[in-house]
Amino acid sequence: MSEQIDKRKAEHIQLCLTDQVEGKLITSGMERVKLIHNALPEIDFDQIDTGSSFLTKQQIKTPFLISSMTGGAEQADQINRHLAIAAEERGWIFALGSTRALIENESYRQSFQVRKYAPSIPVIANLGAVQLNYGFTIDQCKQIMELTEADALVLHLNTIQEVVQTNGDTNFSALLPKIEALCTAMDLPIGVKEVGWGIDGQTAYQLSQVGIQFIDIAGAGGTSWSQVEKLRSQDPVKRLAAEAFVDWGIPTVDSLLAVKEQVSNRSIIASGGMKTGVDAAKAIALGADHVGFARSILKEATTSVEAVLEVMQVREMELKMAMFGLGVASLAELRQTERIILT
Repeated sequence: MSEQIDKRKAEHIQLCLTDQVEGKLITSGMERVKLIHNALPEIDFDQIDTGSSFLTKQQIKTPFLISSMTGGAEQADQINRHLAIAAEERGWIFALGSTRALIENESYRQSFQVRKYAPSIPVIANLGAVQLNYGFTIDQCKQIMELTEADALVLHLNTIQEVVQTNGDTNFSALLPKIEALCTAMDLPIGVKEVGWGIDGQTAYQLSQVGIQFIDIAGAGGTSWSQVEKLRSQDPVKRLAAEAFVDWGIPTVDSLLAVKEQVSNRSIIASGGMKTGVDAAKAIALGADHVGFARSILKEATTSVEAVLEVMQVREMELKMAMFGLGVASLAELRQTERIILT
């Protein structure tokens, strides 16, 4: 089983470096959001503050997050090292890929152990929520937190991916009580994320009621994991069926608005097809606390720390320029701006 996980993770990396894994006929919805330019901002660009905090505790330099991507494969070790070093320097939150492999195979355990490269930023460990139905215990979740030295754990939801994936885990029944038990037993914050099809308001509310402290909506408009698994699959029926889901999911904008309406007292991460700092400004203006980038930074992560840093600096500059263009000097002001139109 562990060898299969290693192989799958390696294939995921290679496929996500291509454009074949994007959803079709669906976007994040960010093109429907317009920010109204302020020609006289009455602020000093150099005084714009993009500082943020994670779950109101840990202060960080930006509202940005490297969304969960990889771990548990040989190439993942280098990728995560590059990302962690860069995230530490720029003050980004770093979310690890699924840590199931961390428990099931010690060979690539170091690919998840990034704390030595990122001693001060928030690090989020990650596990498929469905694994709670397949024998994954609370003690093993605690072991993940100890081995990664992470500040929080996020449980990912990936129903359609698991169906298309070879030997996927598809029993998602009665997960809410198990998630609640985990939230009760863990001393660290537990969050939930989708993998690219979005979370609706009702689901977000249910999760908040069982103790989930943050929600990464991961809306549609970016990577489609049914497309990823279709490209891996040797099953002709699943390959053909997956094609019907190229436009599946809740666009990031719609997911963000729905979740914000239902759970305004939980930290919300907007991810899914986020490409620029202007997208980030739009998401924050709509109510997001943090904004996640994943595949748009993966290519650079395979190259070097310097390549990752350059992308990060561009995203940060784009956000500050958008804030300057709106006349807001802080993220708090950005969240309150009325210079936004949703068409």
